[in-house]
Amino acid sequence: MTWQKIDKRLHDKLGASIYNLWITPLQCVSFANDTIELRGPDRFFCSWVMDNYMTDIQAAVKDYTGRQPKIIFKADDELPETAASQTAAKSEQLCLPTINKAPTFVRTLNPRYVFDEFVVGDCNAIAHSACHALAEGDTSFGRCLYVSSSTGLGKSHLTHAVAHYILENAPGVRLNYLSAQQLTSEMVNSIQKHKMESFKTRFQSSDVLMLEDLQALAGRAKTQEELGSILDILMESGKTVILTGVQPPRELSNITDGVRSRLSSGLITTITEPDTATKAAIIAQKARGLEITLSEELVWHIAERIKGDMRQVKSALVGIKAKMALQGREANTEMINEVMANIVNQLKALDPAMIRDYIARQFKLQPEELLSKSRKKSVAFPRQISMYFSRKYTQNALSEIGRAFNRDHSTVVHSVRVISKAINNDLSIQGQMKMLDQKIRAKFLA
Repeated sequence: MTWQKIDKRLHDKLGASIYNLWITPLQCVSFANDTIELRGPDRFFCSWVMDNYMTDIQAAVKDYTGRQPKIIFKADDELPETAASQTAAKSEQLCLPTINKAPTFVRTLNPRYVFDEFVVGDCNAIAHSACHALAEGDTSFGRCLYVSSSTGLGKSHLTHAVAHYILENAPGVRLNYLSAQQLTSEMVNSIQKHKMESFKTRFQSSDVLMLEDLQALAGRAKTQEELGSILDILMESGKTVILTGVQPPRELSNITDGVRSRLSSGLITTITEPDTATKAAIIAQKARGLEITLSEELVWHIAERIKGDMRQVKSALVGIKAKMALQGREANTEMINEVMANIVNQLKALDPAMIRDYIARQFKLQPEELLSKSRKKSVAFPRQISMYFSRKYTQNALSEIGRAFNRDHSTVVHSVRVISKAINNDLSIQGQMKMLDQKIRAKFLA
């Protein structure tokens, strides 16, 4: 019970990401007044925790107990064969007694994101086949895969599915699965604590490396440099690498040519928005999971109204189920329309290009001028306004908005900040923005 209390303090202090990667795998073997013995998966894992999180563990112990006992780390691969066999028999009967499970460092997985729950269509067939093959160790598609797609189209489902499959069927594989943002955080932490060698060893020794949201590395030169070295070593040694991003490598902004080349060295595939038939299959599957009975006609009615992000499906179905329970009747078209009005409204009809072109006309400019490199105020200001309204009235990612103006996501962020500040500080601009807002609503959203 005492270690559980300390464990919770570590979770609160370190955050879920680091806690899940480095604290959850630890087992408290003994907790005495003067000594605490913790067991980790292997010597490398224990060494990393001792180097990077020992101070945090000691502080949590002292905060709770008021004492500062000695903390000892033992690795499973250092245990006598008999003890290791007993541990394996208790926790994982399918493992051979003399084979230790390699450490895996995996972000929190969604239990429903498995291959059996993934609906395959023309929009995602190549990505699905490649991920499934790599999970099984089949290199027919090569050993390096890059999957791109807009938000909510299934790339995270596939990478989670790969992780689930490996953890269940190949527990001896050393798997590193994290986001690009987590990679940057881990690297910064290692630099601050002068532990970059441990950082490099961890990732360079991967059997499988999965890295999500590569667009988050934009402008992060040091992280890109380290990632390039990691990829070189893994690819040269025939290891498996799966990468994802909202754009294919050639369209990623502020990425060095060297990293871009490495990201492009294997199969590149894009998941596109599913057609109506595939959407209907996804909706029918999720409805069964939520125990909602919908006719084929109603399923197709929902499918025809869902655009883009397929996460909207769950929101729609939960809302329909709630209305069915409250009203005590089966779903019908009217009920579905009421629910969908709160989820998929006319904002979906707008896209950044439409807003860009409309604002250009309001300022008596050609749309091409907002795409140009011109920084003249007469062009830059309308461009910033267009980005501001694109952010307000569409659900496109920042990078997608940026592409509509031949810019990257950081320019969009800057533009939104500039216009937001101007609205608060300048009554003239405030009035101008209010007028443009009313015009956009009248033209596109009435």
